Amino acid sequence: MTFALSACSQPPAPDIPAVGTEAPVLVPASPGAPARTATPGERVGPSPAPTVAADVRFAEAMIPHHRQALEMTALVEARTTTPVIRALARSITAAQTPEIRSMTVWLAELGRLAPAGHDHGAAAGYGMATEQQLNALRAAKGAAFDRLFLSLMTRHHQGAVKMAGEELAGGRDYRMRLLARDVYSGQSIEIERMRQAATTLPPLPPLPS
Repeated sequence: MTFALSACSQPPAPDIPAVGTEAPVLVPASPGAPARTATPGERVGPSPAPTVAADVRFAEAMIPHHRQALEMTALVEARTTTPVIRALARSITAAQTPEIRSMTVWLAELGRLAPAGHDHGAAAGYGMATEQQLNALRAAKGAAFDRLFLSLMTRHHQGAVKMAGEELAGGRDYRMRLLARDVYSGQSIEIERMRQAATTLPPLPPLPS
């Protein structure tokens, strides 16, 4: 999919005033390295990298991807009492709700609207559940729901991790790369939790195609 970017360069952030005779200003270094003190007259404002197509593609695909995850977690309370499934659903909801908001605001700053409703086109191929699979999840309860939820959500998370990795490889926007790192780290951890939880559940019938 090709993205035509208009107004996709972020406005330059204002520099912090030049260091003069005020209190010392510390300049952050790379991770693990000590900060240094700015020299008199040095300008220490941020120099954000320009936004590129990969950044926009990431946000416009991740928003509907997250929305589908929230659609699945919203089913949990009424369909299972399994503590680990409920805890996972709460964790997913708590992480992805503000991420959707952040990406929506970021796109608006570029003059772009977030994908409407549940438009999953941009996220196709990244672990999205089909409508048939969602219907099966909606119809399931108890242990059958638990197993199907874990299967679908694990694959969904794997798609998000793949998407985040692509942003980290090709994106340049600081905010989107930071969000991608959070997605990559947080969802990788949740994948392992879901795999562990799946070992305690009875086998699942074949997924609907």
